[in-house]
Amino acid sequence: MDDEPLPSGGHADVRIVAATPDVARRVAQVLRCCFASTEQRSYPAGRGGATRLYLTIDTTHAAQPARSWLASTEPSFDDHDPADEG
Repeated sequence: MDDEPLPSGGHADVRIVAATPDVARRVAQVLRCCFASTEQRSYPAGRGGATRLYLTIDTTHAAQPARSWLASTEPSFDDHDPADEG
């Protein structure tokens, strides 16, 4: 896991695991309504039709609802706790 390349600044790789493809797509759609994203990639995840879906979101291009929330929750330098990293 440590050898995987990290996404570029402002981006996040998201993995969704759901019991059905429809549920995974619905969660991905909510994320796409809030952030610009890459095309999703989906794969089978075990038995019974479960799905694993991957996409990369760009938090620097957030839609208004997410932009407002991100601005209000962004920690200041004083709030930074190095123990949270890693």
